[in-house]
Amino acid sequence: MNFLQPAMLYALPLIALPVIIHLINQRRFRTIEWGAMMFLLAANRMSRGYARIRQWLILAARTLAIAGLLLAVSRPLSSGWMSLAAGGRADTTFILLDRSPSMQQRGPGGRSKLDSGREQLMQSLGLLRSNRWVLIDSANNRPIEIESPDVLANMIEAEGVSASADLPGLLQTVYDYVRENRPSRSEVWICSDVRQHDWDADSGRWQVLRDSFLELPQTVRFHLLAYPDIVPENRRLRVTSVRRVESTDGAELLVSLRIGQQTPVDGTVAIPVQLEVDGARSEIPVEMTGTEAELLNHAIPLDGQQTRGWGRVSIPADSNPADDEFYFVYDQPAARKTIVVTDDPAAVRPLELAAGISPDASVAAIVETLAPDELVGVDWSDVSLVLWQSALPTDDAAALVDGLVNRGGQIVFFPPDTPTDAQFAGLSWGSWRDVDGEHPVRSWVGDQDVLANAASGASLPVGQLQVMRVCDLVGEQTALATLSDGAPLLARALTDQQNVYFCTTTPTVGESSLARDGVVLYVMIQRALTSGAESLGNTRQLIAGAVRADSTGDWQRLSGSGEALSTTYGVQSGVYQQGERLFAVNRSTEEDRPTVLADEQVAGLFGDLEFDRIDERAGSGNRLLEEIWRLFLMLMMAALFLEACLCIPRLTAAARESASRTSPSSPPFASSVSSSGGPADAEGAAA
Repeated sequence: MNFLQPAMLYALPLIALPVIIHLINQRRFRTIEWGAMMFLLAANRMSRGYARIRQWLILAARTLAIAGLLLAVSRPLSSGWMSLAAGGRADTTFILLDRSPSMQQRGPGGRSKLDSGREQLMQSLGLLRSNRWVLIDSANNRPIEIESPDVLANMIEAEGVSASADLPGLLQTVYDYVRENRPSRSEVWICSDVRQHDWDADSGRWQVLRDSFLELPQTVRFHLLAYPDIVPENRRLRVTSVRRVESTDGAELLVSLRIGQQTPVDGTVAIPVQLEVDGARSEIPVEMTGTEAELLNHAIPLDGQQTRGWGRVSIPADSNPADDEFYFVYDQPAARKTIVVTDDPAAVRPLELAAGISPDASVAAIVETLAPDELVGVDWSDVSLVLWQSALPTDDAAALVDGLVNRGGQIVFFPPDTPTDAQFAGLSWGSWRDVDGEHPVRSWVGDQDVLANAASGASLPVGQLQVMRVCDLVGEQTALATLSDGAPLLARALTDQQNVYFCTTTPTVGESSLARDGVVLYVMIQRALTSGAESLGNTRQLIAGAVRADSTGDWQRLSGSGEALSTTYGVQSGVYQQGERLFAVNRSTEEDRPTVLADEQVAGLFGDLEFDRIDERAGSGNRLLEEIWRLFLMLMMAALFLEACLCIPRLTAAARESASRTSPSSPPFASSVSSSGGPADAEGAAA
């Protein structure tokens, strides 16, 4: 149990006052031996047992009354977190809010996880004391000092967004703030639904964070308010493809979409899907069987003169409105240009073929092979993909590649024959080594990125690849395909755009079967090429949170939430215009995977740090902290009432006889003896 006024507990020794008064009162009488009182004392011993019990009960009631009063004044708290308010006033209290789309799942009463968590934090933290309150939300990831937790109710920084959260990044901001401002004691309150993507439990950043917080001289405690529950019937909508094609009547827009949910439906269910293209609306039914429904290449007629525009697809609202709609933009397809950088043109022939064969006959594919020193004269404005099989770029070449990466172009690095110590995106090549086993690929990420499963659900034959030699990759990375010894076969650098890849082997004969079994290589390159082509032209699909907030000031909203500010357009789903360019912002694909970290995984992320957790549900009205001083006040009143009842004198025999109007036969002294309250009364009479 915790107390808001723990200093009052120093007065608890006052509960001994009734005992002290009782002992002092007993010393007021002197016992004098008097033979005539022999019979009186003998009669008193007969009722001494009851009198002593009554005296002890009176003493206990008076003690409980004082204890109840002192505990009530100390303002005790009832809490799901033990020792939550222990230690007195915190110098700085951090509030970390997960504002991701999954936190907008609704519970009973229509309140979302974010709304419930925000309300519980306001109610509970309002009872605690802190010299400074700091809010760090997942969309901005910057510390904002606030007056009190009550302001969370009206802050735009506490509303839901379409961008995913980065819990390690939020904790890194907390660490930087503590190290810079040096508060004496800090409390960190985290409100999140513990989704695997938002917490990135496999990242090496957690170990660095644990060690950093443990080395701080200040005390930092962590509290997690978790909302891990999932609604299996919630449906998720995503547009998988949008293409503008010429037709005999002018032009058509081919739209493909997918609807999914966690639990299968009974039989076949028709889901009404609303389509809005450039303001014109229509509705079509899409049949769902099992856990998924898919619509492929639904044709929407367009005016032949209309080359670009935007659209919105939505399904009826359910438990989470954040994943019930999707926005898109379209334009005439641009030519897909690939630059292959190598010192040996003969060694990259498989890469040229994989990039030069377009899966769509209406889209041209251009491949140009250059040496590293020939990049200066390249027009990078129309380049979608770079395949680099040479020493990692440095100096001017690195600056050119950085420009491509920053605007959304894709790049895949393959190891050179002789690796150097150069670095790019925090990664560098190690040394070549042989790989044991005919098919050493152990696992790969099949639900996202360039190795994702096909639209039919079939997985790529990555496990059938033969890999004879690999080059070690040094640095922090995200593995997309892993060998049996744990080394990466394909990895992605930790960049904001997530568009820098490293393949640790090459298609060369004797090093892998990427060229002979060309399905994996072709699909990987074509998907990277498609993503890179989206950064060209006047339309672009963006992932919420991938655009800097300072670059959206001149955007104009065409569709989306009307309550969003211009500074938040980059994290809110919608369609926006900047001059002649159109942008569609949507949640990431990871938000559609309802994977929650296990309790032991979350506890392991904090390790030896002071950490506690409580689980709640959306719409729950439970309080994390609640004052229970009224309970102790009622205890005091009950104790006083009990003491009053015990102090009421028993009816004497004379009184009983008077009440019954009968004549007693007992001797007069017997009634006086029975009316005595105990040995003290008899001893007083004897005196």
